Amino acid sequence: MNETEKKVTITKVHNPVPVEKYWKARVTEMNHIVEIMTMAREPIGQTYVKMLPNNQYMLLETGEIRDCKNSEHRGESIQSTKRSLRKMRQIINNNFTGAPNELFITLTYADNMTDVKRLYRDFEVFIKRFKRKYEDFDYINIVEPQGRGAWHCHVLLRLNTAEKAYINNNDVIAPMWGHGFTKTTNLTEVDNIGAYLTAYLSDMEITNDTHEVVLENIGNHTTVVEKVIKENGQSVKKRILKGGRLCMYPPSMNLYRCSRGIIKPDVEVMEYWEAKTIVGNVSPDYQKQIAIAVNDQPINAITYEQYNLKRVKHNIRSDKDGKENKHDY
Repeated sequence: MNETEKKVTITKVHNPVPVEKYWKARVTEMNHIVEIMTMAREPIGQTYVKMLPNNQYMLLETGEIRDCKNSEHRGESIQSTKRSLRKMRQIINNNFTGAPNELFITLTYADNMTDVKRLYRDFEVFIKRFKRKYEDFDYINIVEPQGRGAWHCHVLLRLNTAEKAYINNNDVIAPMWGHGFTKTTNLTEVDNIGAYLTAYLSDMEITNDTHEVVLENIGNHTTVVEKVIKENGQSVKKRILKGGRLCMYPPSMNLYRCSRGIIKPDVEVMEYWEAKTIVGNVSPDYQKQIAIAVNDQPINAITYEQYNLKRVKHNIRSDKDGKENKHDY
C-alpha cells in the first residue's frame, strides 16, 4: 500500500451531523464538567499510517493524529503545547471547582526574568516557605510567558482541611515570594476554571509593545479577535491574538507541575447513549466536529462535546421560577 498516494483531508464541520447513540464514546468526568469524545468508526483490523506535516502521523482507520517522537519543529511544538493545555484543563477541572478553600495566586518578577530553570527553583523555595506555615494543601503551578520574554507563575492552591481560605497577599504571599508583584484571589465566580485558565494562558492581548517575534512565529496557527473585557468595573474592547502565547513555550517544556494530591481524571469508554445519561437531555456548552477523508472518501467523524452541569442546574432553577423547563435533567 503506497501511503504517499493518499490524500488526507481534516475539516472542521460547521454544521455537525448528529451523533448516533451507538457510537463509542470516551467520557471524562471532572466534578461538574463532563467531556465526551465520539468516533463514528472504530479501528478494525490493520491500521495504516499516513505521514502528515509538522512531524505528525495519522491512523487512517480512525483519523486519530499522533506525534512523531523527538521533534522540535515549531509547528509540532505549538500542537504539543495545545495538547498540554488540554490535559492541564482536565486536571484543573478534576481538582478545582472554585470552592471557598481554593486560591488563585500570581507570582511575578520585578525584573525581566527569562530563565525558566530559575523560575522553577524560585517556586520550589516559595513552596518550602509555604509549608512552614500551612500543612495540608495541594497545588497546580502553571508557567506563563510574556510578550517581552519574561516568565511568571499562576498557582491554583487548595487548603485541604480548611472550609474557607483567606491568606493576606501583602503580609504573607508577597514576602514568601520576594521577587516582585504578587496577587492572591479566589475564583468562586468562575464555573469552568480549566477553560478560563487555558484561554488566559494561550491568548495574548495585542498592544504597542507586543513582541514582534510572536506575530512572526505564530504564523497560521491563530487569528485576531475583538473581545469586551471588564477592567475596574468598566467594559474595555481589546484585540486578542488567539493562541498568541503558544509559540513562546520552548519545545518539550513542562507547562505545569502538580503536588502529589492532585488527581488525574479517569476516562471511561461506553456507547454515546450511556454517556448522555450522565449529562441528561441538554445541549453541550461547547461542541466541535472534525471530518476525516482519504482521497475525498469520508472515513470518520470525530465529535467533541463539553457539558457544564452547574449551568444546567442554574437553568433548571430559573425555569422553576416561572419559565418553561427546557431541560430534562
